[in-house]
Amino acid sequence: MSILSDIRQGMESVGELFFPRICPVCGGRIEGPNQIVCTRCMVDAPLTGFELLADNPVARRAWNLIPIERACSLLYYVHDGEWRHLAHNFKFYGRWRWATDAGRMMGSMLAESPLWGGVDCVAAVPLHPLRRLQRGYNQSEYLARGVAEALGVEYLAGVLSRHTYNRPQVKTSKEQRWDNVEGIFSVRHAERLAGRHLLLVDDVFTTGATMISCGEAILRAETDCRLSLATLFVSKQELGIHG
Repeated sequence: MSILSDIRQGMESVGELFFPRICPVCGGRIEGPNQIVCTRCMVDAPLTGFELLADNPVARRAWNLIPIERACSLLYYVHDGEWRHLAHNFKFYGRWRWATDAGRMMGSMLAESPLWGGVDCVAAVPLHPLRRLQRGYNQSEYLARGVAEALGVEYLAGVLSRHTYNRPQVKTSKEQRWDNVEGIFSVRHAERLAGRHLLLVDDVFTTGATMISCGEAILRAETDCRLSLATLFVSKQELGIHG
């Protein structure tokens, strides 16, 4: 190990002594240097295991609607569970760095599965420019960048756009969500997708309307693109899973 590395490691240790890293799930202290959440929260994580199953509930939902290669969500979104704090913090409270960390976790989990080795680029479901301006960032973009980094593949910035300012999905009924996102996405520089396997990333899969609409735009723009979908969370309620 070089002297420079020793100095950097020492400075990081001192920094963590005075400014300890906080678990985005429970608010406790994170001890390990490469941990995203604390050990207890990782042990208690509501993992789906879907990344290990080609035929899983999220993939089946998507296959019925759009020709994709793979689809999965890594964690169940439990409305009264602690892990919901992670999603709320990076989506509504400016904790975009936590989204990048969560993306690295997603990418690492996908990399450990034999099913996801064919992905060679990653893109995020985009926000409308006005909503991005209001929020200051797109949490799905940070997630996707983290996924791409962990997988060691290219992140495609600016290849997708949301050209219509629609109501937030959370403010619409289940039936309205499909109409709310129909035809609102477009693709820029579709040639960047030709012959490639694109992984489209978003934070939460509920009805799947947003990702499916975005995916449809991709496959219309470039028919020689293979498409897969991944989200950090999936609604247990939407999948009909209780407990």
